[in-house]
Amino acid sequence: MGLKEILEHHVVDHVWSWIVMGPLRLPLSKHLLMMGIASLILLTVFPALIRSRSAALAPFRAMIEMVVLFLRDEVVIPNLGAKGAGYLGYFSTLFFFILILNLLGLVPYGATATGNLAVTGGLALTTFALINFAGIKEQGLIGYFGHMVPKGVPAWLYPLLFPIELIGLATKTFALCIRLFANMIAGHIVILSFISFIFIFGSFGVAIGLGVAPISVGLVLFTLLLELFVAFLQAYVFVFLTAIFTGAAMHPH
Repeated sequence: MGLKEILEHHVVDHVWSWIVMGPLRLPLSKHLLMMGIASLILLTVFPALIRSRSAALAPFRAMIEMVVLFLRDEVVIPNLGAKGAGYLGYFSTLFFFILILNLLGLVPYGATATGNLAVTGGLALTTFALINFAGIKEQGLIGYFGHMVPKGVPAWLYPLLFPIELIGLATKTFALCIRLFANMIAGHIVILSFISFIFIFGSFGVAIGLGVAPISVGLVLFTLLLELFVAFLQAYVFVFLTAIFTGAAMHPH
C-alpha cells in the first residue's frame, strides 16, 4: 500500500460489512472501530489511570486532573453557574472522546471519525438533547419554551418569532456538527494534496518529482503539527460552545 492510499484511509470511511437488524442496516466500518477504541480507552484506561497509585503514572493523572479542573473552572461553571458542577462528567467525557477521536486520525492506518458527518451529527444531537434537557429541568417545560422569545416583544410577533427561535436552536447545534467535521477533514485533505504534488510533478520526470518531494514532505510535517494543535482546539471549541448554549438555555436572562 502506497503513502497516498494510507492517507486516503484517514479521510475515507471503509465499510467492511453490514449488520442487518430488521429495517436497520448498521455498518461495521473503520470509523466505527475508531469510536470503539475511543470508548474503550475512556471506559478502561482512564479509570485505571485515575485509580492507580503508581508514581510512574502520576504525570498522566496530573494531566487528566488539570484538564478536568480547567473545564470545570473555565468552561462549565462560568457558563452554567453553580449547578454546572452536576454536568461536569458529561463535558469531560465529551472533551476526551472528541480529542481521542481527533488524535486517532493522526495515527498511521487510523481514521478520523470526526471527519464523518454522521459522527459529528451524532455528537451535535447529544448537545441538542442536553440543551433542551437542562433548560426544561431548570425552568420547567412551560417556562423554557416561554422564554425562547425575549420578553417585551409585542404579542402579535410571538407566532412569527417562536418558530424562528426554534430554527435558531437547531441551527446552532447543526453549526457544531459542520464546524468539527470541516476542520478535522480539511487537514487530511491538505496533507493528501501535498503528497499528491510529488506524483503529479513526478509524472513530468523523476528528477522533478525528487526535487518537489522535500518541499512537499516539509509542508506535510508542518501540517501534521498544525493538525495536532487543531485536534485539541476543536475538542475545546465543541465543548465550550456546548456549555454556552446550555447555559443560555438554563439562564435565559
